Amino acid sequence: MDGVTVTAAAAGVRATARMVARVDGRGGTALPVLESDGPLALRRTRGSGTEARVMLVGAMSGPLGGDRFAVEAEVHNGARLHVGSAAATIALPGQTKGDARYDVRLAVAEDAELHWLPEQLISAGGSDLYVTTRLDLAPTSRLVLREEQVLGRVGEEPGRLTSRLVLRVAGRTVLDQELSCGPGAPGGWDGPAVLGGQRAVGQLLVVRPEFVDEPVAAQVLDDGAALMPLAGPAALVSAVAPDALRLRKVLERAQKILNA
Repeated sequence: MDGVTVTAAAAGVRATARMVARVDGRGGTALPVLESDGPLALRRTRGSGTEARVMLVGAMSGPLGGDRFAVEAEVHNGARLHVGSAAATIALPGQTKGDARYDVRLAVAEDAELHWLPEQLISAGGSDLYVTTRLDLAPTSRLVLREEQVLGRVGEEPGRLTSRLVLRVAGRTVLDQELSCGPGAPGGWDGPAVLGGQRAVGQLLVVRPEFVDEPVAAQVLDDGAALMPLAGPAALVSAVAPDALRLRKVLERAQKILNA
C-alpha cells in the first residue's frame, strides 16, 4: 500500500518509505507492507524464484538541503528480497540552509536474504548530505549490499558528502565506518591515503554464514580496490575509481569473485 505522509516545512521535506518481506507459505516471498512516502516511491517488480523484488523510484528531485529521507526494510525468517533503484540519486543544494539526511535501516532475520543494490548517489556541487546505512543481521542471514558514490556531476566540483555504514550481526558490531568528502570535510580526503584524486568511491558488503568457518582471503582486486575479510561472517570490498562506470565494473567483478 502507499501512504503519503510527507511533511513540507521550512526545514525541508520529511519522508519515510517502508517495506516488509515474509515467506508466503507457497515457496515464495510476500510483501505485506510496501509503504511509499512522497518522493520515495516503492514499486514491486517481477521476482525470480523465491525472491521478491522492489524498485525504489524517486518521485522528485533530492534530497535537497534540509530534507530528511529514510528507507526501512525488514526481511523476516526465510524470506528473500532484492531491492534496486530506477535511477541515480542526486543530492542537490536547496533553498533551505543546512544539510540533508538520508537514513537506510535494514534488518534481516534468520535464514533470510537481502540484496540491496541501488544506483549511484551523486553529490552535486553546493549540496550537503549525510547518509547513514544501518544493518542488523541474524547469525544465519545473508546480505549483498552495494554502495556507489560519485563526487560531482561532469565538469563540476562536488558537494559535501558524509557516509556512514554500520553492520551488526547477532547484536555484535562487525563494521562501523564513516567517510566525509568535499568542501568542509576533514583535510586529506582527496589525498593519496583516501581518494587519491578519484571521483567515484564504493563498497560491496557480503555477509554469509559460511564465512565464519571459511573466511575470504584478503586481496587486491584492481588499482584502487581491495577485498578484506571482516570479523565473523562478512567480507568488504572498498574501491575508488575515476568515474561511475569504472567503479561499477570493479564492484561487479568483486561480486563474481564472491559468488554474490
